[in-house]
Amino acid sequence: MPATVILGTQWGDEGKGKITDLYSKTADVVVRYQGGNNAGHTIVVDGERFALSLIPSGVLYPTVTPVIGNGTVIDPAVLIEEMDELSGRGIDPTRLRISANAHVIMPYHRKMDAILERFLGQQQIGTTKRGIGPAYVDKYSRSGIRIQDLFDPKIFREKLEVNLKDKNRQLQKVYNQLPLDIDEIYDEYLVYADRIQRYVTDTSLLIWQAIRDGQDVLFEGAQGTLLDIDHGTYPFVTSSNPTAGGATTGSGIGPRDIDTVIGVAKAYISRVGTGPFPTELHDEIGERLVEIGGEYGVVTGRRRRCGWLDGVALKYAARVNGLSEIALTKLDVLSHFDTLKIAIAYDSLGERYEEFPRQQRVLYDCAPVYEEHEGWSTDITAVREYDDLPKAAQRYVERVEELAGVPVTSVGVGPDREATLMRTG
Repeated sequence: MPATVILGTQWGDEGKGKITDLYSKTADVVVRYQGGNNAGHTIVVDGERFALSLIPSGVLYPTVTPVIGNGTVIDPAVLIEEMDELSGRGIDPTRLRISANAHVIMPYHRKMDAILERFLGQQQIGTTKRGIGPAYVDKYSRSGIRIQDLFDPKIFREKLEVNLKDKNRQLQKVYNQLPLDIDEIYDEYLVYADRIQRYVTDTSLLIWQAIRDGQDVLFEGAQGTLLDIDHGTYPFVTSSNPTAGGATTGSGIGPRDIDTVIGVAKAYISRVGTGPFPTELHDEIGERLVEIGGEYGVVTGRRRRCGWLDGVALKYAARVNGLSEIALTKLDVLSHFDTLKIAIAYDSLGERYEEFPRQQRVLYDCAPVYEEHEGWSTDITAVREYDDLPKAAQRYVERVEELAGVPVTSVGVGPDREATLMRTG
């Protein structure tokens, strides 16, 4: 049976949680392979809203094994809080499995994140200040603390001492901050270790065995393609690889085990934080997209910047991820506009770009080249069959498909589980 990757094709916030939830109905294992609690998925079940930031969306199905892979960074306090909240709402979180190789977000990561962002001033990246970036820095400098280290008090203490000596020196001498106390951190994290130890395992082996046993495995990405550390709008990106390649390195399975890659795309586009955004709308239409679409961050509540769909960026995402298909979300939001636009190219200093430009300056300086599409001005949230959509809505979907070069296999017309129209033609 195939393994499937579900990822974002834009700057995140495309509705990946809903799509993962939809496919989780028939899945056996759902894997979160990168990022941390700087990203969130919102799922609506029978009118009840669940906001998840670390635990994979599949946890809402009692037969699914949710897995947090080695490519993630984990704040144990946030993880435990999320598990307790799910338990309090009648969802069993004890099926969760956590990679022993995932890295741990420490208090000094959160503190450094906030300080560094403040010191950047006008060059701020727009980080959520949850310590994700600094945790990945330590991972790649080979000084990070992994989940497995928490269960060996001697090793944990030694690593913590080395790290805190360096971090406290920076905090005091560079940023004029008070040092952090090693005993407080050590005691706090040993309590966390006791809570999560039963869930920790070799998740690479677990996933590999599930695939070999013919089980359905979903890999769930956080953020989106344009926030990828290698392929996004650097430096205004996240610190990991949300793209399809990250699913293999972030979970410990090989690329031949991946059969299908589903890219989730919103029918318009948004981004939170700073960075280039060619189709951003600074007018009343942009404001309406924010309000009608409820474009506020799941984790931070920050207002998202909104604009028309960017066909150039979507084609780029289809290429770098090797997309098999697209799940188009929030088509219902566009029902409120008489005329719609899609960017099919960029114009920068008289040069036309139909492919995503390699120079970031183009994204700042360019003007999007739009084509206009007729709106449908009809509420479509009650539609449950694709063929029952207004013809103008169907033409919009078909144009998205043409621009991306990838079939659109599902269309979202509302936040609930059942408000997704499956499309086979």
